[in-house]
Order: sequence, then structure tokens, then C-alpha cells
Amino acid sequence: MTTRAWWLVVLNFVLPGSAQVLAGNRRLGRFGLGATLTLITAAIIAGAVYLLWPAVVLTVFTSTIGLWAAAAVLAFYAVTWLVLTLNTLSLIRLGRAAPGARPVIAAFSTALMVVVCGTAGYGAFVATSASEFLSSVFVAGPSEPPVDGRYNILLLGGDAGADREGLRPDSLSVVSIDATTGQATTISLPRNLEDAPFSAGSSLGALYPEGYGSIDGCDVSACMLNSIFTEAELKRPEYYPNAVTEGSSPGIQATLEAAQGITGLTIQYFVLIDMQGFSDLIDALGGVDIDVHNRVPVHTDETFTKVLFWFEPGMQHMDGYHALWFARSRHGTSDYDRMQRQTQMQEALLAQASPANVLTKFQGVAAAGSRVVKTDVPQGMLGYFVNLASKTKELPVISVPLIPENGVDPENPDYSAIQAMIAAALAPAPTATPAP
Repeated sequence: MTTRAWWLVVLNFVLPGSAQVLAGNRRLGRFGLGATLTLITAAIIAGAVYLLWPAVVLTVFTSTIGLWAAAAVLAFYAVTWLVLTLNTLSLIRLGRAAPGARPVIAAFSTALMVVVCGTAGYGAFVATSASEFLSSVFVAGPSEPPVDGRYNILLLGGDAGADREGLRPDSLSVVSIDATTGQATTISLPRNLEDAPFSAGSSLGALYPEGYGSIDGCDVSACMLNSIFTEAELKRPEYYPNAVTEGSSPGIQATLEAAQGITGLTIQYFVLIDMQGFSDLIDALGGVDIDVHNRVPVHTDETFTKVLFWFEPGMQHMDGYHALWFARSRHGTSDYDRMQRQTQMQEALLAQASPANVLTKFQGVAAAGSRVVKTDVPQGMLGYFVNLASKTKELPVISVPLIPENGVDPENPDYSAIQAMIAAALAPAPTATPAP
């Protein structure tokens, strides 16, 4: 009877329903076997489709319907496995097993039940939470096709926080991604660029046809690139009456048009990252590893003058608070140094935010993510972009900082030269001509 008990416990775990078919209620066993084989078949089909067309599977499991369907299936199997396990415990007749084996068999069966049913139940919980999180961050809308084989995304780092009023784009960059290979190029835009041009058809560009503030100044204190956000948001929101309903804002839309004018690229989407939420996101992921190249100070106040301590050169593991200061620090440094550190931080997060890490810490990531990100990327594009990101992680990120060292004078920029520099960086690598 002890051997029989062990066989039934193992069979219930390996092939739920088989224990009942052999030694119990065959109707329940057939139901359990049918459910188990259906799940195995569905998993094999999903795995085969993922190998051939990964974007299809990722699209299904990043959609609201797909996630709720997955949650329902997981909840169903959690209940089914619970019923089958409890029934198996009644079939093994512990009272007739060897006295020393009884507690071991009971504990092992209970542990398997908790692991299997608990995993399925937690999976259902994660699926519903993921659906709510994705719906709160991403928008419902049509997808945009790549332009010249690329997706271009405006990345804005906002400096809102507990100690600040309003929000200004403290960090601006355009991430250009090859739609086939996933090769990413980061174009860092100095926030103090002057005379920024706007793309054709820009509402604010009609007011500044020769560039932002180049003729009679602008309507805010400093006519620089990051001031465009403030002017459109606070002074001229009527120029962008549909921005909010389309998931954007006047400031974001005007800044996007300026970024298009500067780079010469068509930008399909934007992502606005709040700096305080950015700190929470890094904490949720367990911190980030950064190779500090030069001493960087951490300050004690918002004037960025009093130094609390310094990051010394070398590898550092930073929590959110310290990572935020590393990216924002100004004392004894320049905006261009900050741009490089911010790009370095973005690349480090991309490399370290693995699917396994995100999944195991999902609750914290979702809570931070809903506060950190505002974007107009449609939810229907997530599967495609997740698949593309898996390719991006395997390739080095190309950096194109628009800084004086690269010949860019922020006070008198040559935008034709800037666009030529960007076009050269995005040009496909020449292929070797085979020898005759």
C-alpha cells in the first residue's frame, strides 16, 4: 500500500487525472486527463508558433483579451488540480501505508499541491494585474508603420518630483530602432539647443518659422529646446486642441515636432518618463549596476551645489535614489556629461531588465511603471516591440550625442550638418562585395 500510495501521488503530479482513471472515479479521471492533455497540446502549439512567429504570441499575451483569457485558463487549472490532488489523497489510503511513510507522503503531496496550484493561481493574478497595468499605461489606437525601415521614439525625462512644481523635460533623446534587426541608435538632444526648427505642418512652428525664438524671442524666459514644452503646455495649449484626447499633451506634441525638425526623422511615438517614478522603477527591479567613469556628486538640495558624497569610479550597484542622482547630477559637470550618464543609465536598464527579473518582481514593477510612464504607443504594438527589444538587447546601442565634441554648437547649431550626422549614423553598414 505504501508503494501504491507513492505511485498515485507521482501519477497525479506527472499526468493529473491518471490516478483517478487507474484507482478511482474514472469519470473525474477522464475529465482531468482531458484537461491536462488539452493544456499540454495548447502549450506545444503556442511554443511552436513562438519559435516561428514570436510577435504573434507576444501580441496575444500583451492584449487585454489575451491576458484575461490566460487568467481564466490558469484559474480553471488551479481549481482542477486542487480537486484532483485532494481526491488522490483520499485514494492513497494513508492509514494502510507504513507508519513511517505516512507523514512523508502527506507532506510531499501537500507540497506538490501548493506548488502547482499556487503557481497557477499566482499566474492568473499576474495576468489580470498585467492587463490593468498595460491598459493604464498604453493607449488604444492604430499602429504606425516604420518609416524608412525604422521606428523613431521620442524619449523625455521629466523632472517632476516631490520637491518640484510642474514638469520640464530634463532629458531629451530620440531612439531610432531598425524595424528588422532591432539595432537601436540613441540621439541625445541637448536641452539648451537654440533656434530649434519644427517639422512641416507644426502648429508652434507656424509661429516660429525661422526656428524657436530666433526672431523676436519666445514667450518664456529662455528660448531653448526644453522651453518648447513649457511654452506649449502653459502659454499656447490652444495650438494643440486634440493633444490630450489623443493621449499626448500640448507640450509633448510641440517638443516632438521640434525633435523631428532637428533630426529630420519622422517620430511615430513618444515615451515620457517621470524622474521620481524612474527611481521607484529601479528600486522595483532590485537596483542597477553602473560603471562610473568619473567622480559624480550626490547633492543635498535642489540647487545642486552642496555635495553630500561622491560616486567614485568603478562598478557601482545603485538603488533608485542614487541612480536618479547619478543621472541628474550637475555640480562640477556639464549638461553634456549628464546626457552621457543618462544614456548609460538607459542602456544599463535595457540590459538588466530581463523578462525573468520583471516577472519575479512584477507587482513592484507594475506599481512603479504606472507612475513612471506616459506614452502614446498603442497596446496592440506591444507584442511587436517586445519581440524587437529581444533583438535590441543582443546588439550594442549606437550613441549619437549632439554635443560640442561632435561639432554641435548649441548656441548656433548647424541643423543641416546635424541631420547629415544622424543620417550617416543610421545608414546601413556596407556589405562586403564578394571576390570575383
